[in-house]
Amino acid sequence: MPTSTTQTDKPHALSPLTIGNVEIGFPVVQAALSGYSDLPMRLMARRLGASYTICEVMLDQFLLSLTKKQKTKHFLDIHPDEPPVGGQLMGAEPEQFSLGAAKLVEAGFDIIDVNFGCPVKKVLGRCRGGFHLSQPKVAIEILQRTRDIVPDHIPVTVKMRRGIDDSQESRDHFFEILDGAIEAGLAAATVHGRTVVQRYVGPSRWEFLTDVKAHVGDSLKILGSGDLFAAADAIRMIEQTGIDGVTIARGAIGNPWIFNQARALDAGAPFPPPPTLHQQVEVMRQHFDLCEQTYSIERAPLLMRKFCIKYSQSHPDYENVRTSFIRLRTREEFEDAIATHYRDDGPGRYVPREIHGSQEEC
Repeated sequence: MPTSTTQTDKPHALSPLTIGNVEIGFPVVQAALSGYSDLPMRLMARRLGASYTICEVMLDQFLLSLTKKQKTKHFLDIHPDEPPVGGQLMGAEPEQFSLGAAKLVEAGFDIIDVNFGCPVKKVLGRCRGGFHLSQPKVAIEILQRTRDIVPDHIPVTVKMRRGIDDSQESRDHFFEILDGAIEAGLAAATVHGRTVVQRYVGPSRWEFLTDVKAHVGDSLKILGSGDLFAAADAIRMIEQTGIDGVTIARGAIGNPWIFNQARALDAGAPFPPPPTLHQQVEVMRQHFDLCEQTYSIERAPLLMRKFCIKYSQSHPDYENVRTSFIRLRTREEFEDAIATHYRDDGPGRYVPREIHGSQEEC
């Protein structure tokens, strides 16, 4: 596991990533994050160097009942500056799953991603997400039906953990599903180095990604996930494992600068300093504006609260700034907190690795 958060040893010139016929480019992208990777977060990541983003996971049942009401229409909104953007889907029953995928296609997503990785208990209890890793035949049927219903020019991908647990049976099921993905015509798989039962406890096994890439060769693009909290982590994961790209999840919440930092490392350029306080304010205000445009002026402050708390991690006086944002209820209170803590410009800080919590990366 890497320990440095700011640099790697030399320039890398990573190979650009292509998924199916979609040219992604720089192979460090933003993962799907339940409750976080909405349009505003995705667009801020794109503006700050992410070459591809994935929406927060959506249930097939939810998609099939979705209307154009103001409170729900944002789930399928795509900003003109976003593409390529992926739509991630989760469900239990193969036929309904594929119909949900058709709704994502209709909405305009460039890639359809199937979720077989979510480790949340209520998801597993409803035979969704990571549960499918325990039933290869059903999982493969879902992949095949999804690939069949999605137009040929739109790639289908799958997100997986390395298994339900560390048993040999789980490993065998994983590779059976992976082989089924190749046979079904999928373009890529994102693999998280933890098991489902492990959730977010303990290290992500990057060495498993090496085994996966060796197993599939050039027949499937492999993206890695897990313990990517700094730009150097992303570069090292690709270098150490031989995979084709990485998806940054928790490490990107409130820290969209991580993508341009990774680009600088790859180019051999001087590593960027952490964003100054005024640079942080500029990004937070852009994010807040997008949130107001996406949801409404009334709803935006409460939705922005969790993001502002995460942005505060880059402030040297993190604890006090975080406390100000915890009480956030209006745009005026946001501006008051900015005036109090960000009035004078100054250096920010790199987000400490130990500060990351357990937001659900589904």
